Amino acid sequence: MALIMKYIDSMQRYMDSHGDSRTKDWPMMSSPFPTLAVCLTYVYLVKVLGPRLMENRKPFRLQNTLIIYNAAQVIFSAWLFYEIAFSGWLTGHYNFRCQPVDYSNSPRTLRMVHACWWYYFSKFTEFMDTIFFVLRKKTSQVTTLHVIHHGCMPMSVWFGVKFTPGGHSTFFGLLNTFVHIVMYTYYMFSAMGPQYQKYLWWKKYLTTLQMVQFVLIMVHAFQLLFIDCNYPKAFVWWIGMHAVMFFFLFNEFYKNAYKGRRMKHKNLLMFILQRKDKDYDVDVQQPISDKAEEEQRTLLANGHIAGNGVISNGSMPNGYPKNGYKTSPLINGNGATLNGSIKTSTLANGGSSTGHKNGDVPLLANGYTAKLAAGGDGNAKVQLTQRKVPQQQK
Repeated sequence: MALIMKYIDSMQRYMDSHGDSRTKDWPMMSSPFPTLAVCLTYVYLVKVLGPRLMENRKPFRLQNTLIIYNAAQVIFSAWLFYEIAFSGWLTGHYNFRCQPVDYSNSPRTLRMVHACWWYYFSKFTEFMDTIFFVLRKKTSQVTTLHVIHHGCMPMSVWFGVKFTPGGHSTFFGLLNTFVHIVMYTYYMFSAMGPQYQKYLWWKKYLTTLQMVQFVLIMVHAFQLLFIDCNYPKAFVWWIGMHAVMFFFLFNEFYKNAYKGRRMKHKNLLMFILQRKDKDYDVDVQQPISDKAEEEQRTLLANGHIAGNGVISNGSMPNGYPKNGYKTSPLINGNGATLNGSIKTSTLANGGSSTGHKNGDVPLLANGYTAKLAAGGDGNAKVQLTQRKVPQQQK
């Protein structure tokens, strides 16, 4: 324990001697541990405690809260973008190739330093994104990418505000605040209800914009490895590797969310088309010969089961039942069908049908074999054997 405290003391002395004197007394800037504690608490809250507390509770409906929150984030991000842009990058005083840190107390420089601290503070406000997911029980949205991104950012930005507030690294904040203007605008309209969904077709391009952001940050940071610039190389690697990590995380999310969905839709379409082809092969036969057609007519006329599993005791038009129900007179004119049931009548081959108790013979389902009790005396039985006849091509 004494060794740990000794290490912490030495680290604190290093930070006090090398940190920016302008920010050392600002909130959360004296030591990295308060920021680290808040980040770890956030992770525990959204991954463990929050889901546990919401497990047996109904999700909160926070539509109005979300609209107000996202609108506030749009305004906050727009203000940060303006401050970073017009205290440095869009004034002509910052060089995109190499911009050392200005440690003076000039008004423009202090404006940038203050913008850096407020950008750091904004990373804590973004924790509410995840907290709202948990309260609404949208646990599928609390992904590893989401938690890593939000959990790491305050700690990452803390080092920038502590040692290099301003200069080359603030390009990261310039791009990030612009992306957040677009992102929170999307979230705001999404929270307003389904009537606005038709205006949000550009959702996947938002992820693309985020990945473009990280590519630009990588290029902007790593260029200092190849040119002479009075900017700490440690922060070049720190910023550049963060951009690399987030790029691959967002790219993986993009592939899973959009390309994976596209493949599922494609596979579903292929399945439907194959199913239709299969049904076509089964149901639609090639034209049959006159002899085969006559045999099928004979089978139907003698009480055999048609392709749809319904018994016919007489010939139908063209020798086939219509839609599985007998709607036309039997060939001998003595009986007609009603609702798919068969009235007793004389069969087409001259034989007589057996009388069912109620005068109707129940339908046989799907053409399977069944036995029917026949005759008033209950002695005669008729066993029908399953036979399916393919329907003629229409």
